Amino acid sequence: MSETQVRGVNNPKTANPNGLERIRVGVLGFGGLGQAATRVLAPKGEMLWVAAADRKGYVYDAAGLNPERCIQTYQSQGSLGYVEPGGTLSSKSIEELIQNATVDGYFLALPNLPNTFMASVVKQFIQSGWQGVLVDALKRTSAVEQLLQLQDELQAAGITYMTGCGATPGLLTAAAAIASQSYAEIHSVNITFGVGIANWEAYRATIREDIAHLPGYDVERAKAMSDAEVEALLDQTDGIISLENMEHADDVMLELAGICSRDRVSVGGVVDTRNPKKPLSTNVQITGRTFEGKISTHTFTLGDETSMAANVCGPAFGYLKAGVSLHHKGIYGLLTAAEVMPQFVK
Repeated sequence: MSETQVRGVNNPKTANPNGLERIRVGVLGFGGLGQAATRVLAPKGEMLWVAAADRKGYVYDAAGLNPERCIQTYQSQGSLGYVEPGGTLSSKSIEELIQNATVDGYFLALPNLPNTFMASVVKQFIQSGWQGVLVDALKRTSAVEQLLQLQDELQAAGITYMTGCGATPGLLTAAAAIASQSYAEIHSVNITFGVGIANWEAYRATIREDIAHLPGYDVERAKAMSDAEVEALLDQTDGIISLENMEHADDVMLELAGICSRDRVSVGGVVDTRNPKKPLSTNVQITGRTFEGKISTHTFTLGDETSMAANVCGPAFGYLKAGVSLHHKGIYGLLTAAEVMPQFVK
């Protein structure tokens, strides 16, 4: 058994893999997705939300945080650093939170703008000496490929990293991995998503990431857009963002899992930024050839009543729980949503 495996098994902070102790969770990023994550966590008996950070500060309370108080403070004062008790204003919020908080796993609900941002955050965890589980909901193939380059460093650091664990990539990628088992050969995986939100400002970073996929735009241009420029663009389209052939990490994740080559995976969808009702049903279609030589298609469709937040945050915490179980067993490094089954968080 390697040294890292011994560290993982004997780590006193995570000595109860069967949920006898609540998993202490931190959330990095407190925009729309981060705030929704805290509300998803609130009723969970197996997890306890204890830490969060934004660009200007962080908050930590080992006994658990109150989502509504933190959200109200953030929305009225602009930072979790103003939360009392436990808040601290800091220009190095993530770095200081890692050092000062006792956390088993973090959900990285951070905007990946620029495209190297998530990898830079992960390097902070590696350099800090922290050990535990990290989960993200990254979208872009190139962003996941950057994390793949950190595989050896993550393993040596004793970090179990689960990437692409939102809705797509994530829930739909995992569904495709399971559905592929009916076939001898996969011909195509087509993911189509519909997202409805009443007000784009609640998910500013997510909408900018979507804009970056539009023809004529890229990550840097989307990041540099002011709110007024985003609103002007949405005015031109009646609030609709239509996306085709996106650079989405479902492709590299399914390729890594040995299911099909990335050129057989396509992702697109429609985002309505002015209406909470989905413009179309989110689904994944897996087409392949069975061992009898028949061509067929499996379709997995998400219920229209489930929100983007529910379909991203729910799987993310399911994968975090699975990651904690793996970490207890001394399994470190980078894993994707197509390689591991999430565990339901009660």
